[in-house]
Amino acid sequence: MKPKPVRGELVEPQMCKAMYVNSFYCYILKCSDGSYYTGHTDNLEVRVASHQRGEIPGYTWKRRPVKLVFSEEFDSRIDALERERQIKGWSRRKKEALIRGDWASLQRLSRARSSQYQDK
Repeated sequence: MKPKPVRGELVEPQMCKAMYVNSFYCYILKCSDGSYYTGHTDNLEVRVASHQRGEIPGYTWKRRPVKLVFSEEFDSRIDALERERQIKGWSRRKKEALIRGDWASLQRLSRARSSQYQDK
């Protein structure tokens, strides 16, 4: 199944505590230096804004501003985390194919990497 990029909906902060969280997201940010950061969250808009304001220490702090270039919605946190780990292991070219929604290139890059390991 092909993942579809999604955009989070704005939710009033006071409503967040009362709402049951039923969506989780894996996301990719493009940093000001051109690098990519992949993470997961249960509140995409708040997380991206936190990265943007420098409230999250680590990789993106010195690479602001950041731009959300891809997100994918999941029903469980573990699924979002597994997708994050998968994407973090990918090459830059493969991440960019995912961001573009270029499924043919994504498949080709996947085959190229798996055949590289089979030759060893």
